Amino acid sequence: MKTDFCGEWKQRKDLAFLNEVSSVPLQQALRHLQKGFAGFFEGRTAYPCFKRKRVLAGSAEYTKSAFTFRSGELKLAKQDAPLKIKWSRALPHGTVPSTVTVSRDAAGRWFVSLLVEEDIPAHPERSEAVGVDAGITSLFTLSTGERVTNPRHERRDREKIRRRQRELSRKRKGSANYRKAQVRLARAHARISDRRHDFLHKLTTRLVRENQVIAVEDLGVRGMLSNRALARAIADASWATFRRMLEYKAQWHGRDLITVDRFLPSSKTCSACGTMRHTMPLGERTFTCATCGHTECRDVNAAKNILAAGLAVAACGDGVGPKRS
Repeated sequence: MKTDFCGEWKQRKDLAFLNEVSSVPLQQALRHLQKGFAGFFEGRTAYPCFKRKRVLAGSAEYTKSAFTFRSGELKLAKQDAPLKIKWSRALPHGTVPSTVTVSRDAAGRWFVSLLVEEDIPAHPERSEAVGVDAGITSLFTLSTGERVTNPRHERRDREKIRRRQRELSRKRKGSANYRKAQVRLARAHARISDRRHDFLHKLTTRLVRENQVIAVEDLGVRGMLSNRALARAIADASWATFRRMLEYKAQWHGRDLITVDRFLPSSKTCSACGTMRHTMPLGERTFTCATCGHTECRDVNAAKNILAAGLAVAACGDGVGPKRS
């Protein structure tokens, strides 16, 4: 027999605040919980954790029956007036939102996401192919010789983060001043995150627009973060986010993204003759081949080897490298 948990909970005095919102987000939360437990029992996710009412961040999902969208105005169930929204862009012509998600981040900013169904046109096919080598000094080096400078967003605001953390530590936990300090710290982190994502979005969009084939390394970022000397710089580089963006953008626009084996000795192999050196110290920034005399920037040489390996993988009929869990 099916039980209406939301209806029963609304009758309790300690949960009376549930009557302040539409029942649809509450029902969606139960569906998400069911999905979380299904993933846990299938061994794909961790055990679902509780959500608290008094947290800085959160979200609510509204289906078609709980909102109206007319003439660019969005009105949610149990709301007297449409939401005041500063739209980032207009909805595609002729599309109707099927789901609306209202969310707030830890910095106290509100966002509205509308889910619509649209066919994304593929970019015109091109003949260019590029290999991408990830680094820290140069965030990415392309096989064309271009080097993308690492903007180091976290380092630029590191002192501000430290100052906000010290301010938070001096406040009494649970007080109003503590919550204000939390928001100030979250805003400092959000500034770093926003700039990092903006930079990566622009870079990945350009790579997908200009190249038909993109070859990257299958980096073990999680294992690399265990290096205490480089963990902060690696986390700031966001290589995993870069690859994730490339994956879905390449799929959208009909491009081929190929990941090569992470154990490929791309830095030790000569891109001209294929001779492999036994050692290549990290401090040695120029690759010199003892066999053919080829001399080239270490990172450009690695990017060319990544591209060659990626094209070989594609020629053998293989697809994108191992899927990440």
